[in-house]
Amino acid sequence: MPTQEEIYKTEGDKYEALIAREDYQGNILKALTEIADLENRLILDLGAGTGRLTCLLAPIVYSIHAFDISEEMLRVCREKLSKTNLTNWKIDVADHRQLPINDKSANLVVSGWSVSYLAVWNKDSWRSELEKWLEEMKRVLTANSYIVLFESLGTGNESPIKLEHLKDFYIWLDEVGFQNKIIRTDYKFESIQEAEELSRFFFGDELGDKVVKNNWVILPECTGVWWIQL
Repeated sequence: MPTQEEIYKTEGDKYEALIAREDYQGNILKALTEIADLENRLILDLGAGTGRLTCLLAPIVYSIHAFDISEEMLRVCREKLSKTNLTNWKIDVADHRQLPINDKSANLVVSGWSVSYLAVWNKDSWRSELEKWLEEMKRVLTANSYIVLFESLGTGNESPIKLEHLKDFYIWLDEVGFQNKIIRTDYKFESIQEAEELSRFFFGDELGDKVVKNNWVILPECTGVWWIQL
């Protein structure tokens, strides 16, 4: 089975098939609107992937600029947006810690299930990498802007859990002053066969087996929303 890092590099279409089933109740947009007014925002979407947040927000906001280190993920994002009549979007390959944009050029950053990889993929230097990222956010955002992050609190769980591989990230968010709340972002699949295949593809055999055992066409997922105003 490929690792998640390998999936991000090579499996854009299948990853999009999974993500398209997530948050069928619309709680992500609801959470965002409860934190900040969206209509006149110049938004940066970090780790945009195949465009889950970018495509959700583009019809609402003034402009959105999507970044990811994977051209494969952004290929799918670009294809999706190109099928719309929207012209207020831009897509670039970039690292979270070094964005190719001017100082004070945005007033909202969103990122879904992505910034945490700075901690997960940098075991020895995770704190300094997260600090570099936060300094970059201070550079690119105007005063009083928001950062809103979405991160997992358990896929296949009815109640939130702190994931072991994200423990340092959770602690760091609290230390630097992020507020947080919990939402559900359940997946709704077309069939149990689709639920098993896509869950097993990305999350692994343990969750795939759990989907089959529980006959889950609707796969529960708990998500944390963290936000801070700079």
